[in-house]
Amino acid sequence: MEEFGSASESLTAHTQLPAPSLMSSPADSDHLSLSLDRALDLLTRGDLQPQGLLPWGSNYTFLVNVTLGELQTAAIYKPREGERPLWDFPDGTLCQREVAAFVVSQALDWFIVPPTVLRDGPHGIGMVQFYINCNPEEHFFTLQEETRFHDQFKQIALFDLLINNADRKSGHCLRDEQDHIWAIDHGVSFAVEPKLRTVIWEFGGQPIPVRWVETLKEFRTRFSQRDDPAIRALSQLLDKRELAALKRRTDQIIQMGCFPKPQPGYRQIPWPPV
Repeated sequence: MEEFGSASESLTAHTQLPAPSLMSSPADSDHLSLSLDRALDLLTRGDLQPQGLLPWGSNYTFLVNVTLGELQTAAIYKPREGERPLWDFPDGTLCQREVAAFVVSQALDWFIVPPTVLRDGPHGIGMVQFYINCNPEEHFFTLQEETRFHDQFKQIALFDLLINNADRKSGHCLRDEQDHIWAIDHGVSFAVEPKLRTVIWEFGGQPIPVRWVETLKEFRTRFSQRDDPAIRALSQLLDKRELAALKRRTDQIIQMGCFPKPQPGYRQIPWPPV
């Protein structure tokens, strides 16, 4: 299963993450920037030591320490066997969707999703994601009025539209110590049918920035490139219908050119919202 991590790594092998934190525990205040390829290598090949089961969430989620040589970081580990069955998503696929969200984020060069890989662990195959050191009391609802974060939240809203995120809660937006907003928890994304549920509707009706439309156009061309590393990785993480739906949504967003508004008669805000 390491091939998923290496496929993601090849997308931007020399990219520097904006503000990743390398730490021995979530409470650690010392930070060390890692290039993306080193962070993915650490997550893919490092030794996982569970530190405890996190009490929130509907699926089993572990805090782990990951060690590779002298490198050590905290990470989140969600094993496939700990996923709660859902009627509208195939069993055992949530961890793959988490990795697929990272692949799309990196393919767009948007740095929305923390480094994430699919690998074996103490409780079997699952997703392992770089831990983001943040204030748990801060989230979208507490930060949305600060203008310095508007572009980041707007980009997350567009990303959710693209991946068809069915569960963008306020608490899934994390501000790190360098004021970068990361988005987590994408296990119920990439469905074929429209399922967008989000708390971020403030931008409805506004035009999508031209630079992001151009990025989506570039992303769209990659679907026709047989050896494109992002599309190759996504084809292993999603089924054919889901990959075709991602391609179709990319076209629709480009043609639409603006952020959608909530539609009456459809539950488009997740519960609970935080």
